[in-house]
Amino acid sequence: MNIFARFAQDESGATAIEYGLIAALISVVIIGAVAALGGSLTSVFNDISTCLGDAEACAAANQAPPAGG
Repeated sequence: MNIFARFAQDESGATAIEYGLIAALISVVIIGAVAALGGSLTSVFNDISTCLGDAEACAAANQAPPAGG
């Protein structure tokens, strides 16, 4: 019976489970944020790629005069 009493009072695994639950919750929040912002980030990177590839297209898209002109 002494073994069962010690086992019932042992809480060392509870802390590990709590840390695991916190890590899982943080990962769910990160996945949700990436899913929510994914489309807008793709748009931003596409705009940057356009500007790096073709400065005149970038200037026209931003309604700004081209540099040096």
